[in-house]
Amino acid sequence: MGKGSEPVLMTDEAVAAEPVRKRKLIEVALPLEAINRESAREKSIRHGHPSTLHLWWARRPLAAARAVLFAQLVDDPSSRPDEFPTEELQRKERDRLHALIERLVVWENIRDEKLLAQAHAEILKSTNGNPPPILDPFAGGGTIPLEAQRLGLEAHASDLNPVAVLINKALIEIPPKFRDQPPVFPGLAESEIRDWNGAEGLAADVRAYGPGCATKPSGESATCIRKPRCPMDRKRLSLPGSGLER
Repeated sequence: MGKGSEPVLMTDEAVAAEPVRKRKLIEVALPLEAINRESAREKSIRHGHPSTLHLWWARRPLAAARAVLFAQLVDDPSSRPDEFPTEELQRKERDRLHALIERLVVWENIRDEKLLAQAHAEILKSTNGNPPPILDPFAGGGTIPLEAQRLGLEAHASDLNPVAVLINKALIEIPPKFRDQPPVFPGLAESEIRDWNGAEGLAADVRAYGPGCATKPSGESATCIRKPRCPMDRKRLSLPGSGLER
């Protein structure tokens, strides 16, 4: 409102037309004990955990990210008084959603397709079938976009660190391209009569091609240049997308 201008009053019709923001589950309550327990337990898990892909110093717990993403998108029952008109009904529905989260955060359930489909259905119900895409502009170790993808959401990630970019490509960009595809290693797909679900075909290719790539490079082929004012050799680092070399 500018100086000397009259205040603009909204009519009753305009106020009624304003959409009422629904409170999300995360704004009311979360099963924090279960989330904290499973997040702490992840530190001792190695087999199949993204932390074994590459070291990242600020990696977030997968269980916590999964729970928070779900609770950010799912309505709290108090936001749907037509379905849950009393506090008792709202409490029962909230307890049901909390029980679902408690199952979601358990590491052994990350491949439970029925459970993940149930969680995705709850998200669709609260977003009118059109959940928002999830963007993490500084994705780091890839926890948030990975868990968004696990919940059936469209995930996007970026980072300035080329190591983080490579981690996210390996976690959320490459596997979906080969989802439900058979392996391409010669004769491997024909050797087994089966369906290749999820990333099983890609995993089989990694196991088949991996031994040939197991030898660590010596580093002798690394490109080095001598800095004019410094006698030390420096490795050349190209920053993707910047057009700069350091």
